[in-house]
Amino acid sequence: MSSASPVGHGFPRTLASMSASKTLLHIAERHHWESARDTGAAYSMSTLGRTLAEEGFIHCSSDLAQVEGVLDRYYADVDRRDLLLLVIDASALDAPVRHEPAGDEVFPHVYGAVPISAVIDVRPVPGNL
Repeated sequence: MSSASPVGHGFPRTLASMSASKTLLHIAERHHWESARDTGAAYSMSTLGRTLAEEGFIHCSSDLAQVEGVLDRYYADVDRRDLLLLVIDASALDAPVRHEPAGDEVFPHVYGAVPISAVIDVRPVPGNL
C-alpha cells in the first residue's frame, strides 16, 4: 500500500466531504508514519522530532488553513516530500481530544496515541502535490 493512499476503509474520501469537527489533520514525518503503519503500532509522534511522551499530546489542526500556518512556522526547513498529512477520524480515537488555545488560534490536541485504524486518509502536505 502506498503511503499516500487511503488507509483502513478502502475508499477515497475528500477533505471537503468530512466535517471538521469529526476529523483532525496531523502533519507527520513520512518515516515515522510509515514505521507505525508497517508495524501496526499506534502512531505516537507529537510534532517535528518530538514524541507523545515528550510533549504530552499529539498536535493536530482543524483545517487546511491551520496546517498551512503550522507548515510555514515550524516546518519551513523540512523538505515537504518528507512530510505527510494524516486525516484522523476523531470518533475512532480512544484518547481524549481537547481544543486548546495556541497563540490566536485554537488547535485540537490528542492526549494519547492514534490507532492506525483511526487514520482514514494519508495525503501529501500542501505545497507537495
